[in-house]
Formats: sequence, structure tokens, C-alpha cells
Amino acid sequence: MSGTPHAGSNVGLPLRAWRIRRHALRMGQVQGQGYIGQALGVADLLAVTWFHALRYRPTEPDWEERDRFLLSIGHYAIALYAALIEAGVLAEEEIATYGVDDSRLPMSGMASCTPGMEISGGSLGHGLGIAVGMGLGLKRKNSPSLVYNLMSDGELGEGSTWEAAMAAAHHRLDNLIALVDFNDQQADGPSTATLSAEPVDAKWAAFGWHVQRVDGNDLDALVDAFDEARAVTEPRPRVIVCDTRMCKGVPFLEARERTHFIRVEPDEWGQALDLLDAAMPS
Repeated sequence: MSGTPHAGSNVGLPLRAWRIRRHALRMGQVQGQGYIGQALGVADLLAVTWFHALRYRPTEPDWEERDRFLLSIGHYAIALYAALIEAGVLAEEEIATYGVDDSRLPMSGMASCTPGMEISGGSLGHGLGIAVGMGLGLKRKNSPSLVYNLMSDGELGEGSTWEAAMAAAHHRLDNLIALVDFNDQQADGPSTATLSAEPVDAKWAAFGWHVQRVDGNDLDALVDAFDEARAVTEPRPRVIVCDTRMCKGVPFLEARERTHFIRVEPDEWGQALDLLDAAMPS
């Protein structure tokens, strides 16, 4: 059955992450701009999520026994589409339709449009609350499914996020795993300069969560963190804070000062793809 976790194995994950980055770049090329920095940065995390941890069926995205993956940060949709394409939920041919009229791949994630998109993203701070509700519902149905909620460090500035964190601990939601993409970048600049959430680890721990913080671009560290999170026996929610680098894998984009929403010049897309292709894992 596709999507069954393969605990302890990360064989093929470097290639999966590389392909997710490449799918995202090809989609960004359609519009010439977008949240490509986030997609490149979070590709390793998505590779481990979809090809090591998550239970799903590519041809049956509404399978009742699936794990739920919630994209709270709806503007990261291009990254999730890339993972869904790599997972076989979406066809690779749909890359050419990214962001165009009547596409199943709108620039911001919408559950009504895209198979595998569990919730519609938009204003930040909503995903964790929805994840808490899903976790409670699955508990009442005695379901073994897990709920993963991907959020951002900028989202930690929203009060609703911490209300949901408190509720998750109160209800002992050990079927909930929050994933925080900590890239220290948001629309107004570095998140730590705009409204710092540090010390992040201590805050989550104070709210009663099992906490880990890892290099979000280190596949082995991510695999270990997911395995530990799923193995926790205490009845409480878990969070993995993932420090990532925006535009990871394309050095000239990594070097840009502002990478929250970037425009890539027409001739630069080919350069970006060439650099990525040169670093293709064996």
C-alpha cells in the first residue's frame, strides 16, 4: 500500500527532495514569480513527510484511514503541489497549469480545487486550530490516523496559534504533530526582527508539547525527529521546529536579501534549473 511509513529508512529521500525542488521551479517558471523560496527551503521536510512518515493512497486522496497533512501556510501551496506531484496524487503534466485560470493548482492552497489539499490556506494562524479539531474528531472515532500541521515561524506571531497549542495539550492530542518551518523570513522582513518567537523550544514546552528542534535541510535529522515524534508514548502533542534556508539548492537565489516573494527574471529560471540539475543526487 503506497504511503505506508517505512520507519528507519531514508533510502531515496535525497532524490525525492531534489525532484520536489525541480517540480516547484518548473511551476514558478510558469508565472515568473512566487513563493519559490519557501518551496526550495521546505523540500527536504516535505520529502520526509510524504515518503517516510505519511500514510496515504495516491489514487484515493480521501481514504478514511489516511494521515492528514494540513498546509496552514496557504502561500506555500507551490511546495505542496510539488510533493503531491512527486507522490503521484497529481499528474506531472499539471505543472504547466500552475496559477492559470481554472487550474487545480491556484497560487494559494484551496481544498475545493486540489486533491490532497486538506484545508484552504489564507490568513495565517488557522491551521493549528483546525488540526486540533481534526485530532479530536479522529480520537472520537478511535482512528489511528495522525494529523500533521505545517506552519511557519511568522505564524507563531498569531494569538490563535497559541490558543490552539494550549487546547491541544489540554486534550492530550497525541495524534497531532506540528511542523514549524523556521526560515526567519516573512513579508515584513526577518521574523525574529518583526515579532520574535524565540525561545521557540521553551515556549512550546511550556504549553505542554513534546518538542524537538532540528536542521530542516538535514534529511537524516528529519527522519530521526519524525521517528521520535511518532514513538512518544506520553499523551501529549508533538512539535518539530525545522530551521530551514530559503531558496535552498539554488545559490544565487539563496544569496538574495529578501526572498519571501521573489521575481525571477526569464533568463534566470534556466540558470536555477541548471544549478539544481548539476546537484542531482546519484
